[in-house]
Amino acid sequence: MAARESFDKTLGELQDKLTEMSELTVEALEKSFIALKSQDLELALEVIEEDNVIDALDTDINNFVIWLIAKEQPVARDLRRIIGALKISLDVERVADFAVNIAKSTVRIGACESLISITHLEEMKNLAIKMLQESVQSFIEEDIALAKEVGEIDDQVDELYEETSKIILNSLSKTPEQMNQLTQLLFINRHLERAADHITNIAENAAYLIKGKRYDLN
Repeated sequence: MAARESFDKTLGELQDKLTEMSELTVEALEKSFIALKSQDLELALEVIEEDNVIDALDTDINNFVIWLIAKEQPVARDLRRIIGALKISLDVERVADFAVNIAKSTVRIGACESLISITHLEEMKNLAIKMLQESVQSFIEEDIALAKEVGEIDDQVDELYEETSKIILNSLSKTPEQMNQLTQLLFINRHLERAADHITNIAENAAYLIKGKRYDLN
């Protein structure tokens, strides 16, 4: 019994690291959009620099998983949880990279009036954050309903991606003098769509842990 309690405590530490990484990634997405909307280049650079903390956590989780497998030699459900955490940390790290890419686009746009209001980018960002929070929660709490909801939200993000692409391309033809900013907004649109795909992967890993079979939620 004591050995099981010790193992569960160690698994809890792994999940705590994953939760911390997810929370930092949410913060990075929020800050990148504040920088984008206000053209706060200093804040954008801060997002880029702070990505090192998320990368370090990802490395920490990788090392922790290797140590845990070697020490405990887990099988069945325990092994699925540990490997799932490893895969999820990789997807969270990629989402954080997209936040960095948004910050870099902000720097490239420079000091000019933001055109973000003509797009659905902020709504996409809000949905991506909701997806990330729910997907990690579904893994930790083994909530299959939350995992499936993430897949449904991803469909909304895909629709907004298509609509935003059309809006920006139309604006490019009408206001070519705004080409630099509009091109960067196109990139951001793509970054958010890809971020949502990676977050859906997290939900799929959660579903696999819960049900023991693969789900295609994307």
